[in-house]
Amino acid sequence: MRISVMMAGLNGAVAVGLGAFAAHGLAGTEMDYARGLVEKGAHYQLVHAVALAAIAGLVHQVPDEKFLRLAAYAMLVGILFFCGSLYIIAFSGVTAFGTVAPIGGFSFIIGWLLLAAAGSRRFA
Repeated sequence: MRISVMMAGLNGAVAVGLGAFAAHGLAGTEMDYARGLVEKGAHYQLVHAVALAAIAGLVHQVPDEKFLRLAAYAMLVGILFFCGSLYIIAFSGVTAFGTVAPIGGFSFIIGWLLLAAAGSRRFA
């Protein structure tokens, strides 16, 4: 689960940096759409970075870490596809990348459900 801790730290740092850039570097009415995309991506990335840290902290609390490991991977895939597509659209203007965002959203949902499954196995 060390990878979850590393990914939590890296994703948290990237999310905060991009969020700050969106707030300060994308100011102006012509950049409002791009700023909104970056802020949304940074928000989701930061939330899931915290979830990755929590997953890493839970690894010793569950009898079988398989579901936790899968939850972490699903959240990483979600960050890549959902947040990544928003960042690419914001910085390049290529809106075709929006078609992969639902893959990331679905991965986030799967990650949270796998986390729930890990918890249910702990208390079963």
